[in-house]
Amino acid sequence: MPLSHIRHIAFLVPGSYEDDDPAKGLEDTLRLIELGEALSFDSAWVRQRHLERGISSASTFLAAATQRTKRIGLGTAVIQLGYENPFRLAEDLSTVDVLSGGRLQVGVSVGPAPFGRLIADYADADGDADFGHGRAERLARALRSEPLSQDPLSGNAAGAQVPRLRPHAPGLADRLWYGGGSQASAAWAGRAGFHLLTGNIVSGEDTDDFATAQTRLIERFRREWVHERSARVALGRVILPTDGASAAQRRRYADFAASRHERTLAPQGPRRTLFRPDIVGSGSDILAALGRDPVLPLVSELRLELPYEFEAEDYAQIITDFARLSARSRQVDRDANLARGARSGSG
Repeated sequence: MPLSHIRHIAFLVPGSYEDDDPAKGLEDTLRLIELGEALSFDSAWVRQRHLERGISSASTFLAAATQRTKRIGLGTAVIQLGYENPFRLAEDLSTVDVLSGGRLQVGVSVGPAPFGRLIADYADADGDADFGHGRAERLARALRSEPLSQDPLSGNAAGAQVPRLRPHAPGLADRLWYGGGSQASAAWAGRAGFHLLTGNIVSGEDTDDFATAQTRLIERFRREWVHERSARVALGRVILPTDGASAAQRRRYADFAASRHERTLAPQGPRRTLFRPDIVGSGSDILAALGRDPVLPLVSELRLELPYEFEAEDYAQIITDFARLSARSRQVDRDANLARGARSGSG
C-alpha cells in the first residue's frame, strides 16, 4: 500500500476567516487542530499570511493552540523572514515551544518580502537588510541562545546577566525547516541543517517533469546534509477525499481541482515553476493516485495541504476521511504482514 512506509502524517491549514468576523475563523481553525489530534494526526501546520484574511502571526496563533492540545505537533509553513527581525521572532517561537512542551516545528523561507514596501521596517538595529539565507542562519543562532555579547547587561530589573535569548527552548533549533523549491535552496538547507518542506510547487530548472524536478530536489538536499541528526523531508500534497463528502462538496472539490489543472500542463513564468495536479476522489482513487506518485516512496512524512477559502465543515470532512483512509491502509498492510508470517511459519 502506498502509505505503508509513511511514519508521520500532518495537515496544513490556511486559517482563513471573514473580515467582519475573524474570531469565528480563528476558532474554527483551533477546533480543526483539536480534531486533528483526536484523529491521531502527528502534526498540524498553519500558514502565515500578510495583508490577507488569514493567520498573520503564526507564533501568536500557535500559542493558543498549545493550550487546546496535548500531543499533536504544531508547525509554521512558512514564515517569510523578509518581514521579520530574526531575534524577535526567535523569542516568540521559543515561548511557544516552551508552552507546547517541545512540540513546535518551524518552517521558514527567505527573500525580499513581497509587500515589504508597505509594512516592513528593514532597518534592524545594526542596519542589516540581508534578505538571503543569512537571515535564516541568524534565526537558528538566536534559537540556540548563543550569547550576543560576553559583557553582562546592567541596568535591568533582573540584574547583570549575559545577553542571550530567553526563554531558551532546547532542541528547537534542530526543528527548523526550509520551504525550498530550487536546487540551490535544497542544497543550502542541507548544509545549514534545516529540514526540507516540499509540496505541489517546484522549480523546473532543467526539466519540464514535476516528479523529476522534485526527486532531484530531495536527492540534492540529502547529498548536502552534513549533520549527525537525521535529515527529514516532508512532502506536501493537496488531497481531497470524497467518501464522507456531500454531493455539493464533491462538486466543489472537483471544480476546485479543475480550475487549477491548466497550470500543471507546462512550466509557468520565468522561473519555470512546475505544479502538481490535485488529487480528488474516493479512498480507492486516492490510494491509486498515491501509488503512482514516484516521489512518495522517497519520504516518510506526508503533509495533507488544505486549500484556501474552503468552509470549516469541508476541512473537517477532508481530514476525517484522510485519517480513516490512512488507518485503513495501514491495517491492510498489517494484515498482509501477519498473513505472510503465518504462511512462512506453516511452511
